[in-house]
Formats: sequence, C-alpha cells, structure tokens
Amino acid sequence: MNILLESTASVFVQFAETVSDISDREVTEWVDTARGDRTGDVCVRFMGLDEARMLNRKFRKIDKPTNVLAFQSDCQEILGDLAICVPLAQLEAREQGKALSSHLAHLVIHGTLHLCGLDHQTEQEAQRMESFEADLMQRLGFPNPYQDYG
Repeated sequence: MNILLESTASVFVQFAETVSDISDREVTEWVDTARGDRTGDVCVRFMGLDEARMLNRKFRKIDKPTNVLAFQSDCQEILGDLAICVPLAQLEAREQGKALSSHLAHLVIHGTLHLCGLDHQTEQEAQRMESFEADLMQRLGFPNPYQDYG
C-alpha cells in the first residue's frame, strides 16, 4: 500500500521594520510564484539598517547594509530565509522612481530565486536570472524591474 503525504510549504513573514505598503498574503504570493514547484518553508524578514549591516558583515564580510540577503537551508523541509532591508529598499525605490511594493516584490523574487539555486556571478547567469525576474514580476502584475524609470 502506498501512502501519499501531501507536502505543504509555508511562508513566514516577520516585520522587524514596519512596511505599510504590503501584506503577509502578498509576500506569500511573491515567494510562491518565484519558487514554483520547489518545496520547503521560507521565512521573509523585513528589517532595519542596523540588522542588515550586521548580517551582511557577519555572513559576507561587507560592513554596510544590503537590500536583500538569502540564506539557503540544507534541510529538505526548509528552502531558506530572506532578510530584506526596508530603509534601503525605500531609498532605492525612490531613486529609481518605483512603487515600494513593486521594488519589495522584486527583492523577494530575487532572493527566492537565490534560495532555489540561481545566481548572477557570471554575465550569462545574470541575464538568465534577470529574465526570470522580469517574467515573474509580469505574472504578478508588476513592471519589468530592469526597465528605466523616471
């Protein structure tokens, strides 16, 4: 007798920094769209500058905040964690003439693709990843994040 256990993957959203432009439901939709059929839980933490700087310094040896960090898991049940710096995302969105929700969706998608094993170390990898990101953003009703704004 075969027993099929349905695997459900959850998205956990933490707001250490307030973001009034988005909801847990939206973040979950962004992660689910980007991960496709990949399973495993994902935690998305929206944080401030100090925490972003500390994590970037600890894990990448770069002593400044960054907009998104992705931490892949070795555990099959967990895809990984994303850490998104809200103040930096707000600044980037303003500078690029984007809606904050659109930029945050892009950062969540970008980070989730990293959790799924994509990277942008070479030009070819970067083009492939950007193409995926633009397609996923369009599916979610957002503009291409790589087009010129302003």
